[in-house]
Amino acid sequence: MFECAIVGGGIHGTYVCQRLLEDTTLERDEVLVVDPHERLLESFRRKARACEMDELRSTFVHHVGTEPFGLESFAEGRGRTDELLPTPGYPQRPTLSLFLDYADYVIEGNDLDSLHRQASVDAICRTEHGDGLVLETTAADGAGSSEAIRTRNCVLAIGHGGRYRKPAWADGVDSITHVWDGFDPETPAEETIVVGGGITAAQLATCLAEREREAVTLCSRHELETATSEADPRWINWNHIENHLHRQPAGSQDRYEIVRTARNDATVPQTLLERLESAVDDGPLSIRYGDVRSARDVDGQMRLLLETGGCLSADRVVLATGFAPVFEHPFVDRVADELDLERGYRGMPVLDDETLAWSRTDGGESSLFVTGVLAAGTIGPFAGNIAGARRAADRLTDAIAASDRLPLAAD
Repeated sequence: MFECAIVGGGIHGTYVCQRLLEDTTLERDEVLVVDPHERLLESFRRKARACEMDELRSTFVHHVGTEPFGLESFAEGRGRTDELLPTPGYPQRPTLSLFLDYADYVIEGNDLDSLHRQASVDAICRTEHGDGLVLETTAADGAGSSEAIRTRNCVLAIGHGGRYRKPAWADGVDSITHVWDGFDPETPAEETIVVGGGITAAQLATCLAEREREAVTLCSRHELETATSEADPRWINWNHIENHLHRQPAGSQDRYEIVRTARNDATVPQTLLERLESAVDDGPLSIRYGDVRSARDVDGQMRLLLETGGCLSADRVVLATGFAPVFEHPFVDRVADELDLERGYRGMPVLDDETLAWSRTDGGESSLFVTGVLAAGTIGPFAGNIAGARRAADRLTDAIAASDRLPLAAD
């Protein structure tokens, strides 16, 4: 039996794994990361490639390493400080290349790949004697083999779980793709419509236009709004989170609305907006505002009819419309039902604010912990970001270290 299995090998899972090894007495053979991809952070890499990300919105101290200034030292030691990009009124941000190279350096230096089990977790249930959890997995090698992994504790670090928001008007139109669901920016096209009004849409539209290989139209429901970061930086501070979020009941609508209001969703950093506007001035890129009423394929051309009555036509349409709510993920539903876990407003997990353990409906001790977007009700608006991974790890590593010393009560 493992002492802790982490479901998800993205930024959160990778970071939590390191913290468990550094800050607890757990040995390497007691920790496991379960993820269906070939290597850690692969899902993040694919998303970055799909939208042609070339720089991060987060600052240089937010990365997968445990030393805050580790990425800066990495850049200095390799003569790559020019890849720490200036941001007016905000700390420097790394290029994507620098961020990923440092991530590989951290993963290789700590031999984290050896702790990765390439498999999909289909279900989580309690052991027969109540002394831990069982992860029912399916191998990701195409053979379809299954395995039951026994663990004393489990950390859910699944991000948005690979589910993307698709507007109703796009239902049934197979040729419309989501940027993170099979879109390849290297596939040539004469004209492309990018639908969305946030950073991903602006990034993709700008990069496609800057190639000067195709005409690009960015179709946004609203005027583009700017924001430097995903939320006010004060939300990184734990005292601020306690004072402004934890005063409301765990899992409550009040907490949900506080987080939703604090998030700068569907916004674009000023530096990216300037690039986008330059592409518009140069000609390859145009912007249209308005809701899409319907879409259809006419003789190999996609046509979007706008609510205003206008029409857009292109070879392809790419959605950059964000993620589906993770609280409604079928896997999350199955886990909560199987383990009798408490849900709050709109399915939000009810967590212990000090440990990030997901509370059981019967009040019993829980050995399932949460990080990432699922923990937004406790960690706040940065829960899904790199800063949120650090705040979450501060809480759950202490809790898992304590559980290593105390036996779990049998059911």
